[in-house]
Amino acid sequence: MTTETLAAFETDNYEIAEAIAPTWERRREEIERACAPVRDWMVRELRPAEGNAVLELAAGLGETGFQTAVALGRRGRLITTDFSPAMLDGARRRGEELGVSNATYEVMDAERLSLEADSVDGVLCRFGYMLMTDQAKALAETRRVLRPGGRVSLACWGAPERNPFFGLIGMSLGQRGHIPPFEPPPAPGVFSMASPERTIALLEGAGFTDVRTEEIPVRFSVPDADGYMSLIADTAGPVALALRLLPAPEWAAVKADVASAFPQFAVADRFELPGLALCAVAS
Repeated sequence: MTTETLAAFETDNYEIAEAIAPTWERRREEIERACAPVRDWMVRELRPAEGNAVLELAAGLGETGFQTAVALGRRGRLITTDFSPAMLDGARRRGEELGVSNATYEVMDAERLSLEADSVDGVLCRFGYMLMTDQAKALAETRRVLRPGGRVSLACWGAPERNPFFGLIGMSLGQRGHIPPFEPPPAPGVFSMASPERTIALLEGAGFTDVRTEEIPVRFSVPDADGYMSLIADTAGPVALALRLLPAPEWAAVKADVASAFPQFAVADRFELPGLALCAVAS
């Protein structure tokens, strides 16, 4: 990708995050229910301790970082960051709702961290690095701000064929010309860090050692095809915006594509679409 293309991608990412922040906040409980296994893995592998400083990057509504808050104690500090002010406002509201008293909230770009070197003990980033225009730079910045022995714990989405939650809608929209074709790595995107080999190479290239990855399955529960498309339109980044812009006939055509694949995911009176996260921890 050219420099101009990457710059446009970064601008698009910002605008998308700002646009979906309100609906993402409304859907928080559904997303967090599905992603709980990923959140639990990341926090467990980070090993937060009392008095630590933990930085969460691309925090969204901040749930992963907030799960560390109790372990950090009064002497500890959680730095919740996102490059989207709208997302960060939502995180602040969620932190107040949970009674988190040891968190600060800062608008911050993960590729250009406004923190001193060796200033934090741990870094969390759930489904963030994969979307960044320069993943190597973001991970190098992460390594820079970590103290010796500090750990980064991250999650990205695994292979497309293992993620029908995204694949169903993506295939229909792509085939109908509503979204551009998927670009393979190193282009940023939902599946840009799906390969364990690539994720490990990025971490080691940034100076991390003792890298370990693990696949964590998740399940998204929806009542029907309408419920699925509504959830996607509220939360799924560029796909969400593409769906929102569809004329009614095209929406109906995409819904028909999705509904034809739904029977295989039936569980009792609902549908459960599987997903797979690739998680990594390194120091």
